[in-house]
Amino acid sequence: MANVVELKVGLHCDECIKKILKAIKKIQDIETYDIDTQLNKVTVTGNVSSEEVIRVIHKIGKTATTWGAEGDGVTC
Repeated sequence: MANVVELKVGLHCDECIKKILKAIKKIQDIETYDIDTQLNKVTVTGNVSSEEVIRVIHKIGKTATTWGAEGDGVTC
């Protein structure tokens, strides 16, 4: 069964978005992904956990928090 992981991520420039997309595409067992630049939201669907997606995003030097968590975590 697929999990839906929603994260708040800093998406302020095209370079940030490219890096995040490249990192997300490398995750095993993802089915779909979506980036909403207006909401600074990344949604990943598949056999993944939020911790796994956050770890991948942190690895490229970006900040990510679970959607709806306290604090923004939005930096570029």
